[in-house]
Amino acid sequence: MSIPAATATLQEVDKKQSEFRIRINESGRLVLPKELREALAIEAGDLLFFTRDGDGVRMETQKQRIRRAQDYICSLIGPERSLADELIAERREDFRKEMAE
Repeated sequence: MSIPAATATLQEVDKKQSEFRIRINESGRLVLPKELREALAIEAGDLLFFTRDGDGVRMETQKQRIRRAQDYICSLIGPERSLADELIAERREDFRKEMAE
């Protein structure tokens, strides 16, 4: 028995936002429309996260989650501070101390 693929239709709400209607098939699978995959740079094998958000669901790609985490950390430390530069400076100082011993 063949299970039909999920189908999707695109409704243009406005130029900045699109609404996608996606039908879930009998096995619980859904297919993301090509327009959505391209807009979010989703490729086969990418990891997606679905989070209950009030009465709805929020979908994020792993790239989006990483970017959101980076933005959050930057908001805590400020744009003028580089943790990578601080770490490199600390390691160089540790190396100098070891070499002096």
